[in-house]
Amino acid sequence: MENRITDLFTIKYPIIQAGMIWCSGWELASAVSNAGGLGIIGSGSMYPDILEAHIQKTKEATDKPFAVNIPLLYPNIEAHIKTIIKEKVPIVFSSAGNPGTWTSILKSEGIKVVHVVSSEKFALKAQDAGVDAVVAEGFEAGGHNGREETTSLVLWPLVAKALDIPMIAAGGIADGKAMLAAMLLGAEGVQIGSRFVCSEESSAHQAFKDTVVNLKEGGTVLTLKELAPVRLIKNEFYSELASAYQRNASIDELKDILGRGRAKKGMFEGELKEGELEIGQVSSAISDILPAGQILNNIVREFNEALESASKLSKL
Repeated sequence: MENRITDLFTIKYPIIQAGMIWCSGWELASAVSNAGGLGIIGSGSMYPDILEAHIQKTKEATDKPFAVNIPLLYPNIEAHIKTIIKEKVPIVFSSAGNPGTWTSILKSEGIKVVHVVSSEKFALKAQDAGVDAVVAEGFEAGGHNGREETTSLVLWPLVAKALDIPMIAAGGIADGKAMLAAMLLGAEGVQIGSRFVCSEESSAHQAFKDTVVNLKEGGTVLTLKELAPVRLIKNEFYSELASAYQRNASIDELKDILGRGRAKKGMFEGELKEGELEIGQVSSAISDILPAGQILNNIVREFNEALESASKLSKL
């Protein structure tokens, strides 16, 4: 398949691995890029020197394009930008902030910029800021999400119709059938997170991966909308949050319960009871842990099979 996304990133398949904190290091990014997709280093959980090391290791592991995801509200954002420019990272995916702040600076260095949004309104703002493409992420996605709770099936066609630049679909995609559905709704690429969390190369703790593949429908919930909306696995930490909401806890109390380092504790260190365990709704459809290259190849095969099946449908 060739389209504006494969041309923009110089990749074989329009499949992008999401830049997930504590899960998306150099091993996963390089494996996805080597398989023909676009691997992303998730810098939100990295100090500047750690990010630099991951970029350098990715360069050593692949000669294919790769990207870095930068949450724009990250406290060390300026240091990350300097590292990205110094290391000549070809593509940046930005999220959680105003794309107008850094897009022009990055593009002046020859870096392609993509911004993640959860609404048509912010997709248009990102386009106005000069980004090369937009990721439209639906309510089903894991990790930090939009407050609007717009589902993927509603969001994708709205954003695709509104934009002149390419749209990448995210939120609830874990196989080739879902990828085909996204493309039919206007996407020119897909960004996939939860499925790649459960890859051998993911830097997530094994206990977290095992928890994800055993999740059932309804095992996640979007919460903390007063702070930064995040989709979590229901565990003891979430139960503490739920109790706080029942007693109408203040924002300060919610902040105290959240504390610091909970995501690292849960996803990276494997503390399943008190850690913050971020994953998408589609986790209930994931049942195994595979090499990232095999996951990508499976998605391509499933996409082609679904496309062939769709071609046999008759008109209404």
